[in-house]
Amino acid sequence: MTDGIDHAIVDHVPDDAPCAHEIGFEIATRYNASEILFDNLGAGRADKVAIYTATGNTSYGELCARAAQCGNALASLGLRRGDRVLLLLNDTASYPAVFFGAVRAGFVPMLINTLSPKDLIGFYLQDSAAPVAVIDAEYADLFDRETVGPTQLHTLVVLNGEVAGEPPVKVIDGDRWFSQFPAELDAAPTSRDDMAFWMYSSGSTGRPKGIVHLQHDMAYTADSFGRHILGITERDICFSVPKIFFAYGFGNSITFPFSVGASTVLLAGRPEPVGVLDMIERFKPTLFFGLPTLYNALLHHPRIETADLSSVRLCLSAAEVLSQDIFNDWKRRFGLEIVEGLGSTEVLHIYLSNTREQKKTGTAGKRVPGYEIRLTTPEGNPVTQGEEGVMWVRGHSNAPCYWNRTDKTEQTMREEGWIWTGDRLVEDADGFFTFVGRVDDLIKVSGQWIYPVEIELCLSDHPAVRECAVLGLELPDRRMTTKAFVILRDGHAASDVLTRELQDHVKSKLLPYKYPRLIEYRSDLPKTGTGKIDRQQLRSAPLVA
Repeated sequence: MTDGIDHAIVDHVPDDAPCAHEIGFEIATRYNASEILFDNLGAGRADKVAIYTATGNTSYGELCARAAQCGNALASLGLRRGDRVLLLLNDTASYPAVFFGAVRAGFVPMLINTLSPKDLIGFYLQDSAAPVAVIDAEYADLFDRETVGPTQLHTLVVLNGEVAGEPPVKVIDGDRWFSQFPAELDAAPTSRDDMAFWMYSSGSTGRPKGIVHLQHDMAYTADSFGRHILGITERDICFSVPKIFFAYGFGNSITFPFSVGASTVLLAGRPEPVGVLDMIERFKPTLFFGLPTLYNALLHHPRIETADLSSVRLCLSAAEVLSQDIFNDWKRRFGLEIVEGLGSTEVLHIYLSNTREQKKTGTAGKRVPGYEIRLTTPEGNPVTQGEEGVMWVRGHSNAPCYWNRTDKTEQTMREEGWIWTGDRLVEDADGFFTFVGRVDDLIKVSGQWIYPVEIELCLSDHPAVRECAVLGLELPDRRMTTKAFVILRDGHAASDVLTRELQDHVKSKLLPYKYPRLIEYRSDLPKTGTGKIDRQQLRSAPLVA
């Protein structure tokens, strides 16, 4: 299933596993994930607002029509069932239109991080063999001859702007082109276990992995987290600051609202505090999704004193540990408690969560209905309650494989549908799970997994760096940050200018969020008796550079 050959990839969770029965999940054998959007037409919601944006609103009728046009247009390019379509798009109404149009036509959209550099774009194209990419115009420069040359990409569909120069593939003005096609499209006769879409891992330990999700996975997360944790209804308005290309943001902005006929607020561009608060006050969301880093930034912005969040009934957080200070400060300012959870791209959304009724700050919460959780030793033996263990999770939204990565699939997607997460947690007597780290020492900064050794290797390539070590360190409010300890080569002096140069070097070579937040210059690095860098001693150094 992981050799890249286009054949059926099936849900490998056993039919008699208790997870699906717990939430009463049933779905027809023949199923296409686009029904999550298109079922709203049969429910009489054609005139209801599906999407709010700063540039205008889109009704369910308009969104379905646009999705059908996108699907028909992509089909006109001669794509085959299961062909991949790379999406590099901002959070606008075009994103769900293209996504659902591709899925409805039987193609497989790939949701790509908009911060990806050229070499990763080239890797995604080669790994997926995607013949078509749909992008916003601002990203067109990434698709030059060097990037596209070794791939099978033949068409670039560009939205929201024009492309300068002469790209090495056919370029289509998507805004005009889509409008020429019929606004109705029957769903492709896909199975519930056919591929529906891909997301890529962050690639913290080597090249990113293509995470394959199936046609029924979105509906499963809607029945589990959407129904049991959010209690979402068609009266809700969702606003997710994390972007659609993240699994967390994808569920918040698309799956959950569209599954019940609710509305979603989309914010394109960087989520600066002022812009986030503007959207809240303008569109009055009832469900607000963020990260601890965002909540912290909002709390420290001057405008927070006059901000109006009276429309919000529930605030949620995931992707990194929420500190007691942020929780308390947010509740003190707005009277709202932040509900914290833990999920992964492999499972598509959150499988451990607190609720308003049952919560312990600093924990990932309890098991979400529809998922099974177990903790084991690294060797796979069960641990006792209160003992740290590696977490396994099983549910029918689990990805069945990584594309083209048999080794990683065998390591993560285990027998009988269990996913070995590599997260280390402890379960208390009340059933709450607390995250204590990663088996492989990955750390999460601003909701993104980072592997410190990767940053070390990148910094070591800079001509000013003789030796370095990068560590993940915990801030006083329990958020994680990265700090680099650097020894400079002769002829180079420590300065703020050099610090910015080293940070920009990492941003240019890796994904931008991987840059070291702090850099401390040293004349030497402590070593162990075997000559290795003594990282434990470095961890005891003052946090501020």
